[in-house]
Amino acid sequence: MKQITVTTLASMKRKDEKIAVLTCYDASFTTVLENAGVEVLLVGDSLGMVIQGRDSTLPVTVDEMVYHAACVARVRQHALLMVDMPFLSYATVELAVATATRLIQQGGAQMVKLEGGGQQLETVRILSQNGVAVCAHLGLQPQSIHKLGGYHVHGREDKQASRMLREALELQSAGAQLLVLECVPSILAAEISCSLEIPVIGIGAGADSDGQVLVLHDIVGLTAGHVPKFVKNFMQQGSSIQEAVSAYVSAVKDGSFPAAEHSFR
Repeated sequence: MKQITVTTLASMKRKDEKIAVLTCYDASFTTVLENAGVEVLLVGDSLGMVIQGRDSTLPVTVDEMVYHAACVARVRQHALLMVDMPFLSYATVELAVATATRLIQQGGAQMVKLEGGGQQLETVRILSQNGVAVCAHLGLQPQSIHKLGGYHVHGREDKQASRMLREALELQSAGAQLLVLECVPSILAAEISCSLEIPVIGIGAGADSDGQVLVLHDIVGLTAGHVPKFVKNFMQQGSSIQEAVSAYVSAVKDGSFPAAEHSFR
């Protein structure tokens, strides 16, 4: 299959073709996800919770992200490989450059993802100017969970919604080539998606984003503890993991996922 690049994703947005993204942490699942047609493999710091058994993403280190990214990169054939920059690894521009360098050179990342709005504009700008493909992340930001006081929907108030739209536009201007919106009201996510030229990927952000992302373990029924509203267990539609991933990709592509029950108002 043809290599998926940031140019491919931008073209898919223009053609109104939905983008399927899933987390991936090892070689075996890389092959499963690519065979199912997933366009973007996200080595997420969610591995701290689903792989390491921690209660948040915060303890995950750059070394660990490099390790898991490299596991995926060794067998990746065509999907775009995106890797999270872990907690405080981009607290300054200098740290961000050093982290991105390791994720790309040692981990094989083709794009890095970081959380935050206005405070990250200079970091996004410098990384982009130096040839790094960057995905920004607004809405619920798991790395700030202690500051936020818990997991909840962001952007319901007019002031907060206006700020998120403004920051999304600013991040795009700074050089971000992809944006993830997490736990955002559907109507706001739709407005942001229509306002940006870059693709917008939703998780708990309704069906009108340019694509969807979920944690792999959630779609195959391995969610530990509380199941978030935006999660769907696709193992109920198939008899194997391969079938479940394929069902997820198909549902994203035809717009049947997320449905209203997976979205926020």
